[in-house]
Amino acid sequence: MAKAVRHRGPDWSGNFCAQATILAHERLSIVGVDSGAQPLVNDDETLALAVNGEIYNHRILRKSLKHKYNFKTHSDCEVILPLYEEHGLDAPKFLDGMFSWVLWDKKLDRVIAARDPIGVTSFYLGRSSATPGAVYFASELKCLHPVCDDIIAFPPGHVYDSSTDKMTRYFEPKWWDAAAVPSTPVDYKHLRETFEKAVRKRLMAEVPYGVLLSGGLDSSLVASIAQRETLRMQKAYLESSKSTASTSDLVGIDDENELSTLTTFQQLHSFSIGLPGAPDTAAALEVAKFLGTKHHAFTFTVQDGLDALSDVIYHLETYDVTTIRASTPMYLLSRKIKAMGVKMVLSGEGSDEIFGGYLYFHAAPNREEFHKETVRRVKNLHLADCLRANKSTSAWGLEARVPFLDKEFLEYSMGVDPKDKMITSERIEKHMLRKAFDTSDDPSAEPYLPEKILWRQKEQFSDGVGYSWIDGLKDNAELQITDEMMKNPKPEWGTDIPDTKEAYWYRLMFDEHFPPYCASTVERWTPTWSKQTDPSGRAIAIHNAKYEKAE
Repeated sequence: MAKAVRHRGPDWSGNFCAQATILAHERLSIVGVDSGAQPLVNDDETLALAVNGEIYNHRILRKSLKHKYNFKTHSDCEVILPLYEEHGLDAPKFLDGMFSWVLWDKKLDRVIAARDPIGVTSFYLGRSSATPGAVYFASELKCLHPVCDDIIAFPPGHVYDSSTDKMTRYFEPKWWDAAAVPSTPVDYKHLRETFEKAVRKRLMAEVPYGVLLSGGLDSSLVASIAQRETLRMQKAYLESSKSTASTSDLVGIDDENELSTLTTFQQLHSFSIGLPGAPDTAAALEVAKFLGTKHHAFTFTVQDGLDALSDVIYHLETYDVTTIRASTPMYLLSRKIKAMGVKMVLSGEGSDEIFGGYLYFHAAPNREEFHKETVRRVKNLHLADCLRANKSTSAWGLEARVPFLDKEFLEYSMGVDPKDKMITSERIEKHMLRKAFDTSDDPSAEPYLPEKILWRQKEQFSDGVGYSWIDGLKDNAELQITDEMMKNPKPEWGTDIPDTKEAYWYRLMFDEHFPPYCASTVERWTPTWSKQTDPSGRAIAIHNAKYEKAE
């Protein structure tokens, strides 16, 4: 079962067996590279832990422990063990990061499992009718379906306790109730500074890292802040090398992790992918030139994408049209990035859900409905963009980090009056975010991005990589799926029947890899307030006129 996810953790394999519990771990080493092999075990072997993820506040947590704990590694994840000793089931509440973990407690003879608030890392729970009472956990479906016949996506923001066999929600932010529409006006400075902090903490790494840069607003802002932070750390390091100051005395460097990043890429590397002549590639190159990153603009052909489709569906474990369209270029790009020796990238997922960036949001009838839809979208990110970002990259042993889904940033950005997010005749989508980083009224401020990039209209990733990509998928689906097949869907699909030939084609490929009961973990992405059946951003009516005019 563990071998099925070795692609996620190619650096080392470990296991722990005790009583009726087995923990198996495939490691991708990012922090604590030399000593962080898992599963992690405490001194008397009464606790054992397997984790996928990153805990960004681990140093703060280590210092705040009430009782002394003998840390055996430099791993950011080891702090979960003493945190559980002190807080029990409440331990996940204190974690700032992305994570899925399973912990065995010998003294209480129980297993605890938890997933991060939004579900950035993938996680599943399975049961088997052949072994009643047994519970299985894994990062991907492919580990479980040969053994389990009942599988669910582990709900984000929850903790599981085997002693009660129940899930409990530990993540209960103010914005969770969609009916409680906030009325707080936006503070642009605070919004900007909170996001800068979110990016900064995600640069915690001891290995080469980079940024995904499509040339759109979200990835460009992430790249801009990451570049500023990288240059800041380099400057502090160079200044320190001229003196005899110790690490703890360095101004602007918080800990050894920051110094370790300076031994990797001295220049921030950025990456994009598209068909030849893709809109995103040109924009990405412009942003990279402006920021001074070392940019790698990769290309792929429609045939490259078509050849990878079955593998993409196997790794993504979904048949959702939008997810597959966007994931295929990301999957191809991740392989090229990993080949360069990079093991971690920052990505811009989550912004469109938080700020109502999808073009269908222009049709929101009022602030209440706008807010309700953003809450719904953020809650379902683990079934859509988080799934895409996590599994497209993990397929090649690459880790994606998503600063827009930072817990503190979410608390603020989801707590402002949605009327400030709404699209009007005077305001483009994500106006709030754009304005927060617009320094044009301050001549002394260094601009974050070129003005035309900061105010560039939204392109969905599957469109931006090249418009013929989606056309190529539809054309090939026409060749693969007949009208007769559309009239006779598989009985085991029940009411979840594909409504297009492209969707039908993807479902058939999904069925080649997974049994029918795995379909219960899949959700199909559809726009709200729109009569369009195609989820592509280009197909939304507000966008059509633009391209018709261009053609």
